[in-house]
Amino acid sequence: MGRLAARARGGLAVGALLLSLLFPLAALYAGQDYLLSFAARILAFAIAATSLNLILGYGGLVSFGHAAFVGVGAYTLGILAKEGVRSAWVAWPLSLLAAALAALLIGSLALRTRGIYFIMITLAFAQMLYYAVVSLRVYGGEDGMAVPRSLLLPGLGLENGVLLYYLALAALGLTLWITHRLVQAPFGWVLQAARDNPSRAACLGFPVFQFQLGAFVIAGTMAGMAGVLLANLNGWVSPSFLSWHLSGQLMMMVILGGPPPPGGGLWGQGSTWFWKPSSPSSPSTGSFSWGCSFLRPCSCPRGALWAWEGSGEPARCPGDHQEVRRPSGGVPP
Repeated sequence: MGRLAARARGGLAVGALLLSLLFPLAALYAGQDYLLSFAARILAFAIAATSLNLILGYGGLVSFGHAAFVGVGAYTLGILAKEGVRSAWVAWPLSLLAAALAALLIGSLALRTRGIYFIMITLAFAQMLYYAVVSLRVYGGEDGMAVPRSLLLPGLGLENGVLLYYLALAALGLTLWITHRLVQAPFGWVLQAARDNPSRAACLGFPVFQFQLGAFVIAGTMAGMAGVLLANLNGWVSPSFLSWHLSGQLMMMVILGGPPPPGGGLWGQGSTWFWKPSSPSSPSTGSFSWGCSFLRPCSCPRGALWAWEGSGEPARCPGDHQEVRRPSGGVPP
C-alpha cells in the first residue's frame, strides 16, 4: 500500500506539472488574463514556503523572521531598478546575493541559540530590518515604492504575464529540485540528525553549526528569489514584505502541507489560497473557519495533505520516535 501511495503522489505531481504548463493557454483562451498573475503569485509564495520547509521541516529551526529574506530580495531589486539597473541578468543575482548575505549574518548569530530563544532572535532581526526599511524615506518609507519590471533583454520586459508565469514556474521547479537533492544527500541526513538530536550528531563528529548555517543561507537565498518574483508581479514593494505576519503565513503553509516531502510547502501554499476566506461581508466568520482548517494539520506531524499513507494508519515523520522492541529472552541491546 505504501508503494501505491507513493505512485499516486508521483502521478499527482506529474499531473500538476502538466496542468501548470497548460494553464496559461487555458487562461488566455478563456479571456481570464488576471488568473496568470494570480497563479504566478501562488508559485512565488510556494518558493518562500519551500525554503522555510528546508530549515523548519528538515532542520527543526523554527524561524519566525523568514519573511525578512523575502523583503531583502524584493527591496534590493526595487532599489536597483530605481537607480537604473533593470537588467534581470544583473539585478536578480545581486538581489539573491543580498538575501544570502542577510541570511549568513542573521544565521551566524541566531544559530548560537536554541528553542524559544532562536524563535525570538529571528523575529527580532526581521523587525529590525522592517523598521530600517520604514526609515528609508528616499525609497518610500512605510508607503513603499513602485518597482519597474525587470528586463530580460533590451526591449523585452516582464510586463508579459505569460513570460513571468513561466519564469515563476521554472524557479519553483528549480527550488523543489534543489531541496529534494539536498535532503536526499548526506547534507540532508546530517541536517535531520541535528534536528532529532544535535548533541548526538555533534558527538559523532558532524559540524552541526556549519550544516545548519549552510541550510539557513540556502533557504534565505530561495526566499530572496520569491521576493524578486513578487516585486515584479506587484510592481511594488513595501515594508509588509518583511513583516512578521508574512513569516507566520509561511509557517502555516509549511504546517498545512507537512514538512516531510520537499513539496510540502507547495501543497500547503496552494491549499492556503483556496481555503483562506476572501468574503469581506463576514471576516470574523471567515477567519474562524480558516483557523479551524488548521486544527487537523496540527494534530498530524506530516500535515493535512499527508495525514494518511494509504495503509489505513497515520503517516509517520522520519523524526518520530518509535518504540524499540527488545528480543524475547535475550539481553536488552
